[in-house]
Amino acid sequence: MRVEIKSAYSKCESITKENASNFYYAFRTLPKKKRLAIYATYAFCRLCDDIADGNLPLTQKKNLLIQVRTDLLKKKSGLVSDPVFIALYDTISTFNIPRSYFEQVIDGVEMDLTINRYTTFEDLRTYCYRVASVVGLISIEIFGYTNPKARRYAIDLGIGMQLTNILRDIREDFTNGRIYLPMDELERFKYSKHDLNDNIINESFKNLLAFQIDRARSYFDSGTNLIPLVSPSSKVCLSMLHGVYSRILE
Repeated sequence: MRVEIKSAYSKCESITKENASNFYYAFRTLPKKKRLAIYATYAFCRLCDDIADGNLPLTQKKNLLIQVRTDLLKKKSGLVSDPVFIALYDTISTFNIPRSYFEQVIDGVEMDLTINRYTTFEDLRTYCYRVASVVGLISIEIFGYTNPKARRYAIDLGIGMQLTNILRDIREDFTNGRIYLPMDELERFKYSKHDLNDNIINESFKNLLAFQIDRARSYFDSGTNLIPLVSPSSKVCLSMLHGVYSRILE
C-alpha cells in the first residue's frame, strides 16, 4: 500500500475512533482490508453530516456539499488532496462499490438543509433510505455476500437504525428545529408540536412512541436476516452493530 493511501486510511481511522466509539470497536473485528474500507466509508459520511449539522450559513453548507459531490465524481485520486477522498477512492476501487451509493448519501444529507418536517412515514422513509440504508448497501459490498436478498435486509437494517437515532434524539432534534416523527402520526395520536415543545409526557406521547418503536423493531427483525448472509469474517462486526442499536432501542 502506497504511503499516501496508508496515511489517508490512518486519518479515516482516527475520525472513526474519535466520533463513533461503539462502531469503531465493532469495526476492529473485521479483517484489515475490510476494516480500512469501513473507516473510509464512515469518514465520508461523517464529513457530510458535519457540514449539514454545522453552524455555517445555509448557502455555504450547500456549496460545501456541492464540492463534496464534485470531489466524489473525480476519476483519479491524484485530483484531490483530502485524505478522506484518497482512502474512499481506493475503497471504491477495491470493492467495486457504485459511486451512486455515495451520491445518495449526499442527497439524504442535503434533505436536512431544507426539510425539517415529514408529513408521512413514506416521506421519512426516503430520508432514512438515503442516509442509512444506502450506507448498509455500501457496507455489504465491503463485508461480502452472495445472496441478493442481502440487499433487502441491509436496507431494512439501515432504516431500523435510523429510526432508532430519531427516537433517541427527539428532544435534541426539536431544539435544532427539526421534527422527524411523521406529522400525520402526531395528529393521529393527538400529540401536538406544542406538547413536544413543552416536553409533555402523557398517554398520547407514550402511545405515539410505542407505535414508532414497534415499527423500528419490525425493521430490525428483518435486518437480523442479513447476519447469516455476509461472509464469515464480517459476521461478528455486523452482529455487534445490530446488538448496539437493539440495546439503544430498548
